[in-house]
Amino acid sequence: MVRGVPLALGLALATTVAAQQNAAPANSAATLKLPEAPQLFGTTLPSVVKATAIVNGEVITQTDVDQRLALLTIANGTDIPAEEVDRLRQQVLRNLIDETLQIQAAKAEEIEITDAEIDKTVERVAGNVKQTPDQMAVYLKSRGSSIRSIRRQVLGEMAWRRLQSKKIESGISVGDDEVNAVINKLNASKGTEEFRVGEIFLSATTANEQQAAANAQKIMAALEQGGSFVAYARQFSEASTAAVGGDLGWVRPEQLPEQLAIAVRQMRPGMVSSPIKVPGGYSIIAVQDVRKILTADPRSAVLTLKQVSIRFPQGATRAQAEPVVGRFAAASQNIGGCGGAEKLASEFNGEVVESDQVKMRDLPTALQDMMMEMQVGQATRPFGSIEEGVRILVLCGRDEVDPTAPSFDQVYAQLNEERINLRSRRYLRDLRRDAVIDFR
Repeated sequence: MVRGVPLALGLALATTVAAQQNAAPANSAATLKLPEAPQLFGTTLPSVVKATAIVNGEVITQTDVDQRLALLTIANGTDIPAEEVDRLRQQVLRNLIDETLQIQAAKAEEIEITDAEIDKTVERVAGNVKQTPDQMAVYLKSRGSSIRSIRRQVLGEMAWRRLQSKKIESGISVGDDEVNAVINKLNASKGTEEFRVGEIFLSATTANEQQAAANAQKIMAALEQGGSFVAYARQFSEASTAAVGGDLGWVRPEQLPEQLAIAVRQMRPGMVSSPIKVPGGYSIIAVQDVRKILTADPRSAVLTLKQVSIRFPQGATRAQAEPVVGRFAAASQNIGGCGGAEKLASEFNGEVVESDQVKMRDLPTALQDMMMEMQVGQATRPFGSIEEGVRILVLCGRDEVDPTAPSFDQVYAQLNEERINLRSRRYLRDLRRDAVIDFR
């Protein structure tokens, strides 16, 4: 079943095909020759909900878990329901264990991440929310997290990327014939649809099948209540794309496992699927966009825009604002092209902001629908709110994008990245298998 759930955050840049396609061997537990009704000895294993984990001698404290959980709450923009906290805390602990294993493996390979490098990344993160690192540290502390938690996450991601580069990328080989085969397939697929897809993947075995299914349903419920797909993918997905918010990039349905392909074909942009059983676990799929391969698409146009916005006094009522909005709407329809934007703004004590190189498909769907019918020099209908202001967009230019097949180098890079991610997942599996982990 597919439900329409708005995506809270845009997906990141395109990366790879999902790592869960590396399915586990069928009935791999059979080699263990387990009894049907095992007799259990000893006492019940202690709960790890509030445990401290020691990973190869390195301690993960309850504070570490709580602060990382608070980061998830901040990213979602909403509090986690009380009944979900314990389950999410366990998942965060598992993620921190993986992160610790990755950092330890990088150190063993003499990979060094300097404080200065982490500082630069933290600066960019703070800049994205219009804060300095010091301001962000104060904000995080007020919300139960810390700048230390973000720095640790940055360290983990940087260490893992460099470890992949050193241990895995050098052993990857992509042949010219493989690249040419992909390009030929793309040309043969001209006109068919491809989708910009995100995924949250939870692994499942015969031992934890019910728990994995239940966890997937709980994540789905949180997404339906407005949770951020990107944030949940980063924190809980077990696919290699978790670091980029679950983004699989542009894919054709036939590139996905059959179960996912069926779901994607039924979805439109902004929809999120219910948990889907796939080889090796469960997947939740989000579709951000759709386009036709190597076919001209008006939504691929690059626009030059002017935005004219007007604001209302604090506390203004709808009844007080509507006459002004009505006059603003009428005047905007006779704006006289982009050159009239400043005159319109002065008449309503508004402001003008110019922007070029705007991809139409990056605009909200409602604005895309309006602008596809507009000519250069025309303005949209007013949109916004009384509280945050009402605005229009004036179309100053439109450059159509000529669709072409990806270059040899682009296809090579994609195939190379897919293989790196597949081997990375296997490498992390081996690190987990060999680790000494003590829960207390």
